[in-house]
Amino acid sequence: MPELPEVEVVRRGLERWVAHRTVAEAEVLHPRAVRRHPAGSEDFARRLVGHRIGNPQRRGKYLWLPLEDTNESVLAHLGMSGQLLVQPHAAPDEKHLRVRVRFADTVDTELRFVDQRTFGGLSLHENTPDGLPDVIAHIARDPVDPLFDDAAFHDALRRKRTTIKRALLDQSLISGVGNIYADEALWRAQLHYERPTATFTRPRTAELLGHVRDVLNAALSVGGTSFDSLYVNVNGESGYFDRSLDAYGREGLPCHRCGTPIRRRSWMNRSSYYCPRCQRPPRAS
Repeated sequence: MPELPEVEVVRRGLERWVAHRTVAEAEVLHPRAVRRHPAGSEDFARRLVGHRIGNPQRRGKYLWLPLEDTNESVLAHLGMSGQLLVQPHAAPDEKHLRVRVRFADTVDTELRFVDQRTFGGLSLHENTPDGLPDVIAHIARDPVDPLFDDAAFHDALRRKRTTIKRALLDQSLISGVGNIYADEALWRAQLHYERPTATFTRPRTAELLGHVRDVLNAALSVGGTSFDSLYVNVNGESGYFDRSLDAYGREGLPCHRCGTPIRRRSWMNRSSYYCPRCQRPPRAS
């Protein structure tokens, strides 16, 4: 599933190609793509027409398109395979095209939502006073947000009484960090994924947040991580951070720091990758 770098790459592409354009026509080709819009496909398409799209916004893994002349936004969740593509009008329809949006200008491009597995979707929501779609108002700020509060995060981490990887994936504490980048940041910090959060000091939390930010920014600089063709930017291009991974997906390969083979363990219906020498498990476990 796309994490912060991948979603931010898509957001930047939409800012370039879609922002400040007025919707002339919207077409829903598969009702499941707008299943989170209770009023249905026809209502979703009708309510977009005639509205001007503002600057695309993001919080964590969530992306939305504000409608400038309303207090509403189109929320996009990419799920496992969702893609927001900017294509010429004449480009052949993708096999899994779900929603098409055309604009009232002379630019020969349209916005397409493509989703092979249909786990993602688009929906229209009222905005909170902070400008977020109301359904994601509970999502915490992400660590590359200038308003992210490091001290408040540390305090919440200590109160949570959980383990560190669970905390990094808890969207009410910190958003945008998924399984891939949690494993990468923990490898850099030489922390085992089961380290109890109650053991973290402020300096240790600050060090970890620095590694989280470094990993996210490094991935963002090369377009994110693409293990297959399901994640692409708005122009259909893949990211390249998979070539720079130190832990995730490297089971059996030597640790880039000490040479010990990387291990993989099942964890919460996912996998955790770590170095058994550099990231020793806590004594309590």
